[in-house]
Amino acid sequence: MNSNSTVSSTRKSNGKRRQVLAPSQKYEMFVAVLTEQCTQREAAEKWKVDRCTVSTICRTAKQGALDALSARPGRPGKTGEQVELEEAKAEIERLRATVAEQAVVLHLHEGKSRWG
Repeated sequence: MNSNSTVSSTRKSNGKRRQVLAPSQKYEMFVAVLTEQCTQREAAEKWKVDRCTVSTICRTAKQGALDALSARPGRPGKTGEQVELEEAKAEIERLRATVAEQAVVLHLHEGKSRWG
């Protein structure tokens, strides 16, 4: 089976054809560049894509690999977004408690001055 057999193409707004690679082809390209079987320029020519596309695929694959390798075994941990959300909720609750406490102090202070 030829590696280009699953390549499809679409037309861009300027009329040029744009190659759409299958995930397996993107991985094959990444491995070829990573193992120095070919340069990014050679990979771009082989898969008929722009060199920027090759660079983006390699960068995305590297980040995906790093994310997967940094994950701990077992139950997946929280994402950075989930951690930030929990921290923000905790901060909101802390501020809510502070405002309530200050409201009580203010109420007591104003109440005493009216009596005296």
